[in-house]
Amino acid sequence: MRSAQRSGVALLVVLVALVAFVVVFSSRGNREQSAGPSDAGPEAQPRALSAPPTLGSDELATIGVFEQASPSVAFIVNRAIRRDFFSLNPVEVPQGSGSGVVWDEAGHVITNFHVVYGADAIMVVLGENQEYDARVVGVDPDHDLAVLRIRAPKDQLVPLPIGSAHDLLVGQKVLAIGNPFGLDHTLTTGIVSAIGRTIKSMTGRTIEGVIQTDAAINPGNSGGPLLDSAGRLIGINTQIVSASGAFAGIGFAVPVEMVNRIVPQLITHGKVIRAGIGVSVVSDTITARWGVQGVVIRDVTPGGPADRAGLEGLRSVSGRQISLGDVVTAIDGEAVRTVDDLLTIVDRHKVGDRVKVEVERDGASRAVTLTLQAMG
Repeated sequence: MRSAQRSGVALLVVLVALVAFVVVFSSRGNREQSAGPSDAGPEAQPRALSAPPTLGSDELATIGVFEQASPSVAFIVNRAIRRDFFSLNPVEVPQGSGSGVVWDEAGHVITNFHVVYGADAIMVVLGENQEYDARVVGVDPDHDLAVLRIRAPKDQLVPLPIGSAHDLLVGQKVLAIGNPFGLDHTLTTGIVSAIGRTIKSMTGRTIEGVIQTDAAINPGNSGGPLLDSAGRLIGINTQIVSASGAFAGIGFAVPVEMVNRIVPQLITHGKVIRAGIGVSVVSDTITARWGVQGVVIRDVTPGGPADRAGLEGLRSVSGRQISLGDVVTAIDGEAVRTVDDLLTIVDRHKVGDRVKVEVERDGASRAVTLTLQAMG
């Protein structure tokens, strides 16, 4: 009896296992069938394309500015000459890149000084990968500007129209075109975030009147144009503020008025002919060590404006002892505390302008009027 019961239980277990196997196998087969090409149902087709949108007036204007300005934007490659390890033959190696702007039909291209700094050879790319060797015509490191020249057909040289940075308003739309990370002719848009900013150049000099924008500017954009909504050049993109080195919403452009004043001098003279008062000065570090407020005149150029006005530099007293001459404390009513203050104020003027210079000597203050002259 017990043997028959055990046989029945065993048979039941076998039947249950068999049923479970059939169910699982059937289920797996159904899944495999539903995923395969033999699955019954309508044939799948690509979805229909929707009608293209009607572009807004602002979009059309942006597209128009890009198409108009792109031929005027250059890709600039800074190359260094290195010696091949095995043959010792010189080879050109890219060591940086940036952007530039076609200035005139004579082949002058403007860019940042830091884009071409240290270059042994420079290549400029225009249009559809038209490459030209460039030579440096002139540089102004204090304002981070440089002028190159290429020999290119006139149909490749499309100068940008010049606008104005004086009448810019915060919130006004601006566009930047350049070659960020080597990606040529990239357009970014934004607004004027602030005007009248000051930044430092590679030389440590202050650049005034700088435009701040949130139009994306990344490495490789340097030297490229900042444009207004009419496609006019209003600045040359030069710096970004970023902890990572990539765009973080704050970019700066040298205003076009400064560019328009400096570039002709670089083309003509290879350098900026600056106005000056005809003095050399003591460094801020030494002046601070002496506890003096203002800029100490070290030497006066014989026959220069300061000399004609009776200003004096350092004087030697009793052998090695030095006595102060005149200390510049203000120009045209604006306080002068550092050498950069003095140079920045004078840089706003041109040769022949008259300025009022306030000085102190031996505790006494006085003011003299000087006519600025070219200092080279």
